[in-house]
Amino acid sequence: MPEREPVAAGRFYPALPGELQKEIRSYLTAGKALSTTAPIDAKRKDSASLRGLMLPHAGYVYCGKVLGAALMSPWNKTTAGASLPERLVMLCPNHTGRGAPLGVWPDGMWHTPLGGVDVDAELAASLCGKGGFAPDLHSHLGEHSIEVLLPFLQCVPPQGLPGATRRITPVCVGTMQHKILQDAGLALAEVIRQYENRGERIGIIVSSDMNHYEDQETTMRKDAFALSQALACDPEGLLTMVQREKITMCGAAPMALALFAARALGEPWAELCLYDTSATASGDTRKVVGYAALRFGLA
Repeated sequence: MPEREPVAAGRFYPALPGELQKEIRSYLTAGKALSTTAPIDAKRKDSASLRGLMLPHAGYVYCGKVLGAALMSPWNKTTAGASLPERLVMLCPNHTGRGAPLGVWPDGMWHTPLGGVDVDAELAASLCGKGGFAPDLHSHLGEHSIEVLLPFLQCVPPQGLPGATRRITPVCVGTMQHKILQDAGLALAEVIRQYENRGERIGIIVSSDMNHYEDQETTMRKDAFALSQALACDPEGLLTMVQREKITMCGAAPMALALFAARALGEPWAELCLYDTSATASGDTRKVVGYAALRFGLA
C-alpha cells in the first residue's frame, strides 16, 4: 500500500514533533479567542448540521491563527472546540498540474512528524468510478495543501467513541470546469448519503488560500467578492466570480465541489470563522495572501 511522506515539513511547519505540537497548541488557543462564529445551535437545530470546513494551507506563521479559529470555534453551546467526524474527505487544489483532474489517493497512509494518518480505503473505493473521481497518486506527491492541514487535525480528536482514529480520503482537484465539478459534487453527495444511511458521518475538509500576491486593499476587496459567493453557498457564483474578477483563490474548485455536494444533500449554510492576510505576520502590505476559514453545513 502506498505511503506518502511529508514534503512540507521544515518549510510550512516545524519538522520536529515536540516543536510542531507546541506551535499547534498555541494557534488553537489563540484561535479560540479570535473565532467570529457563535455556537451553531444558537441559530440552528444542532451541531449535527455541520458538514465541513474550508481551511487555509500556508505556512503556520501566516495562517495558524485562522486554522485555530476554525478548529476551536464552538460547535454547540456545551462543547468549546471542534467535533469533527472520524472519517474526512479532504479536497485540495492541484498546484503542480500533475495527475488526474479528480485524483483520489486510494489507500495506505499519509505521514507527518506527528505520525501516520490512515487513508480510508473503503470510502476512496466508493468514490472512484463515480463523477469523474479516479485513483491517482501523482497529483498528490508534490502537493502540500492537504499535508499542511494534517498535523492540526491530528491534534483535534475525532468525534465518536474513545480510541477512534482519524481516516482521510484525499482528493486533488485539478479542474475549473463547472460541469465536471457539479457531477463530482453530486457523486460525493450520493456516497455521503449512503454512509449516513448506515449511521456513519462523513466530514468534508476543503483546503484553500484566498487571493495571492497583490496589495492588501486589492486582496481584501477580491477576497470579499469570493467569500460572498462561498457564504451564499453558490458554487456557480463562486466559480464565475473568481474567473471574472481574476481572483487567485487556489481552492475555488474544491470549494465549489463541496458546495455542489452540500446543496445536493439539503439546504446548505456557511459562516466565516476568521479572515486574515499575510500582512499581519509579515508587516508587508504590498504583496499579500488572504486566508479565510469557513464552516458549512445543512439547515
